[in-house]
Amino acid sequence: MEIREMTCICCPLGCQLTVTMQDGVPVSVTGNTCNRGDVYARKEVTNPTRIVTSTVRMTDGKMLPVKTASDIPKGKIMDCIRQLKEVCVQAPVKVGQVIIENAAGTGVAVVATKEET
Repeated sequence: MEIREMTCICCPLGCQLTVTMQDGVPVSVTGNTCNRGDVYARKEVTNPTRIVTSTVRMTDGKMLPVKTASDIPKGKIMDCIRQLKEVCVQAPVKVGQVIIENAAGTGVAVVATKEET
């Protein structure tokens, strides 16, 4: 049996979770005060993912805030950041506009989070 401890990031409570694993599979989660903590812990120990927030350059010299439309595998974050460094966007840009269609080969889009005219 393997024991993994972590802090839940699903809400501001920050519950201290303990995940008991057997043969790489989570068999129990304790310390959570809601079901979201249980779901988070099981996913985090088997396939951790994150939403990436960053900025990309614009042709006028400004920086445009962007984020992935959904979470991507944690191991692909640096590939996504490297790809974002190569992007230069021209105004106008609408909130939710796709900036990259397939970030780091994940199938997840990167979208603008601010409107620029």
